[in-house]
Amino acid sequence: MRTPLLDLARPGVHRLCRAYFGLELSGLDNIPTSGPLIITPNHQTYADPVLVTIPVRRRVYYMAWNRLFEIPGFSWFIRRLRAFPVRIDSADPTSMREAVRVLTAGHVLMVFPEAERTRTGRVERFKLGAFRLATTLGVPVLPVTIAGGHESWPPAQVLPRRGHIVITYHPPLKPDPSLEPRQAASALAQRARAIIAGALGGAPPSLHA
Repeated sequence: MRTPLLDLARPGVHRLCRAYFGLELSGLDNIPTSGPLIITPNHQTYADPVLVTIPVRRRVYYMAWNRLFEIPGFSWFIRRLRAFPVRIDSADPTSMREAVRVLTAGHVLMVFPEAERTRTGRVERFKLGAFRLATTLGVPVLPVTIAGGHESWPPAQVLPRRGHIVITYHPPLKPDPSLEPRQAASALAQRARAIIAGALGGAPPSLHA
């Protein structure tokens, strides 16, 4: 299902991001046009959800850190954009149920497996929640690499500066049905992370979650 308001704003947002961030989008043919999907980008800036969503012409939901929903005004705004809270420091069955609802309805769910923005520019360790969902429901995962965002908007900087951000949409990955679910989720996470880190030009260290 399309979102008329977002479709109306999308061209302007895209032009603004091209002008300010030098935004380049690559691999757009890899974005599935139908069916449930989990998008798993690395996380470099506050703008990542908006930047990654620009070419996704589908209804997208976002799992977001629950602390963001405690900010007056901002909570109302991100809920309008279809974000829902998740606790990143403990099990959160409520957010998992909402994620299952979104995916079984055939929509797109965006999850940042690092759970928070990188402080070094490198891909941090991935949490396995998104990949357990993918394995349990048989849903493909779309790895997305964001490069250049850390240089434009590092965590210590209040506002972004001009830069060159490249976002690459890689071919979707499917869970390995021959593996036991826990192993399949871990293997899927490692594959996604290796692809993302490889596109950044660095070999990923071991994954733990």
